[in-house]
Amino acid sequence: MNVERSNMNMDGDAFRHWRKRHKMSQKDAAKALGLKPRIIQYYEKGERDGKKVEIPLSVRLACYAIESGVGDFNGEESRLLKARPKKGKDKDKAGKDAKSGKETKDKSKS
Repeated sequence: MNVERSNMNMDGDAFRHWRKRHKMSQKDAAKALGLKPRIIQYYEKGERDGKKVEIPLSVRLACYAIESGVGDFNGEESRLLKARPKKGKDKDKAGKDAKSGKETKDKSKS
C-alpha cells in the first residue's frame, strides 16, 4: 500500500491549544504521548537552543488519536480513553468527595 502524505505541520501554538483544550498540564501531555516534559516545552516554544523544532508526524498522529478518544492501539483493536475528571471538581452534587464518596465539609463556609 502506497500512502501519500501532505506536509501538514502543527506549530507550538496549535500544540499548546490542543493540550489546554484537553485540560492537560505539560506533564500530563508528556505522559499521554510517551515523551519527556522538556520535549513538550520545546514543542510549545517551537525551538531548542535557538534552532527550530518541528513536531513529528508520530506525535501529531498521537494527538489526533487522543482527540478522537483513542487511548491505545494494539494493531487490531483500539482502547478508548476514560473520561477525565475536570480539575477543581472533586465533589459531586451532594458534597461528597468524587473519589472516596465520603462527606466533605466546605471550608469556605466555616
